[in-house]
Amino acid sequence: MRKVGAPGGQGQAPSGMGALGRSGVVLLTYVLAALELTCLFMQFSIMPYLSRRLGLDSVAFGYQQTVFGVLQLLGGPVFGRFADQHGARAAFTLSFLASSALYLLLAAACIPALPGVALLFASRLPGALMHTLPAAQMVIADLSTPEERPAALGRLGLCFGVGLIFGSLLGGTLSSSCGIQCPVIVAFVVTLLGALLSVTCIPASTKGASAHAQTTLPGRPKASVFDLKAITRLLLQPGVLPVFLVKVICGLPIGLFMVMFSIISMDFFQLEAAQAGYLMSFFGVLQMVIQGLVIGRLSSHFSEGDLLRASVLVFSVVGLAMALMANVFHFCLLMPGLVFSMCALNMVTDSMLTKAVSTSDTGTMLGLCASVQPLMRTLGPTLGGLLYRSFGVPVFGHVQFAVNFIVFLVLWRQPVPRKMGKAQ
Repeated sequence: MRKVGAPGGQGQAPSGMGALGRSGVVLLTYVLAALELTCLFMQFSIMPYLSRRLGLDSVAFGYQQTVFGVLQLLGGPVFGRFADQHGARAAFTLSFLASSALYLLLAAACIPALPGVALLFASRLPGALMHTLPAAQMVIADLSTPEERPAALGRLGLCFGVGLIFGSLLGGTLSSSCGIQCPVIVAFVVTLLGALLSVTCIPASTKGASAHAQTTLPGRPKASVFDLKAITRLLLQPGVLPVFLVKVICGLPIGLFMVMFSIISMDFFQLEAAQAGYLMSFFGVLQMVIQGLVIGRLSSHFSEGDLLRASVLVFSVVGLAMALMANVFHFCLLMPGLVFSMCALNMVTDSMLTKAVSTSDTGTMLGLCASVQPLMRTLGPTLGGLLYRSFGVPVFGHVQFAVNFIVFLVLWRQPVPRKMGKAQ
């Protein structure tokens, strides 16, 4: 792993890295992100089966998914603001404790003597504060130079891939061999361990001295964590809103498809649960390779603006092919291009947006970015289900092609500003 240096041009290097040092903190950040994502995908793998065991139909299952998405959507920006004001240690600890509370409630929902449905819906509430990945992104952004940031953020794709692969496999294996409550209990213990590591090993703050000075100017009242004006102000800074809109608009069509993927796997691809798990593992391996290795290398040779346009163009081409696919083999052929587009879009836009704001606001900006996926999970079950029932699977490809091709034409005519769009 390349050594991550002090933030260039954004203030002094943060002090108080402790015995681990800067590289040790970065490595631990990757480990914590992988642990949290593994637990999250363990939960995702058993939720349909737990809901069915509790007597919930597909509509009620969609309701609890929507509740979780709305809570994460609302909590993302607030959590980012909290991380900016209280530091990395507090952010990681809060996120892991919220995760522990969620898994504890899920474990209680598995006990027949307790009101399982009520506990299942109550377990969605801590989701508002479960934002370990944005906290990890903030630490990486704070401890990397602008030139290193795309590759450093890209390595988090390895963590996502590890979580997707091992979380899906462990969730299915443990629930089959030891009962449906076993993955939840394991996730509860792991997240408590993550909270302990956060308290003892993560520095209180990873921001430079100048960043703290910006938030504690003499005579300036300390802004509240819930200050919506301070949150929305970031979107109005020069160059921020266009990139954020590209992130949301281009990610919406594939977001709808991924939300409906479990239904599509059963109905359209005719896959069994184990086969669907293998397909998701293949997806995770591709994401690890592409985001962790390929995009990091590309970012050293091409500007972020070029990578952004490339991701949107590939998205449109893959969308056209998705409209024509007829079986799971066709989808497997499309997956490398699809994963490249998703990874490049998310990594490049996150990097560009954190460069466009001051170091003291990187957590808030990443919290806004983290709200995009919950937005998809909120709109997806309703909008995606309506499109799927009315037009079938090809409609997702048609929408993806049309939306991304229009965005590509706009980006081609109005290039990304050089100030934001250059990785090196």
